[in-house]
Order: sequence, then C-alpha cells, then structure tokens
Amino acid sequence: MSQKKYIIQNNPFVVPTTDGKIIKEHFGVATDKNSQISIAHMKAPAGWSEPFQTPEFDEYTFIIRGKKQFIIEDDIVVLEAGQSIKINKNTRVQYSNPFTEVCEYIAICLPAFSMDLVNREA
Repeated sequence: MSQKKYIIQNNPFVVPTTDGKIIKEHFGVATDKNSQISIAHMKAPAGWSEPFQTPEFDEYTFIIRGKKQFIIEDDIVVLEAGQSIKINKNTRVQYSNPFTEVCEYIAICLPAFSMDLVNREA
C-alpha cells in the first residue's frame, strides 16, 4: 500500500493555558517535532493579554470574530473580523484583547512556534 500524501487533523493539540485563552494547534511542534510551520485556532477572552515578546518567527494572524490589539514596537494596531496581519520575526510585539467580546483567530508561525523562539519578557 502506498502512503497517503496528506494529513487530516481531527484532533488538534490543546495547549494548556492559565489565562483563559484556548489554543488548538492543528500543525506544529506539539503534533510533529519536525514541523516547519505551526497553524493554530485561538480564542482569546475579553481582557486577555500576553507579555511583550520578540519572536524568532514570522507570525500571520487572521481574525475570524471580534477584535485583537497588537502593540508592534511603537504602533498600536487593532484588527477586526476579516482582517489579517503579518508581523516579521525579530519584531517586539504584545498581543491583547482589551475589548468586551472573545476574539477568535488563526495564527500561523514560520518557522513553527516554540517557547524557545518566542522570547517573552518577564
């Protein structure tokens, strides 16, 4: 039998969090240690935020529902449903949802997201 040349992901890895954010990694190092890319479906609750970070990967974000705030170096950017952004690697950024509704989005990182590459500030 020949091996299939595709993978259907029915059981994404649910990343444990302590801040109410739901992260379902469909492809990435949590599901395949050799993955070159990560694709995750996220839900950030109202009032959620992360510390500033300077990732060693490009991050693409597509907003499905709600709004998400990005502080990118000295710029404040707010995206709404239907909008997307690419943030280049080695850029200082902070992600948050200071709004009153959940923000649902897709995040794609290249190379794949890893805590070793995110460089979060204390």
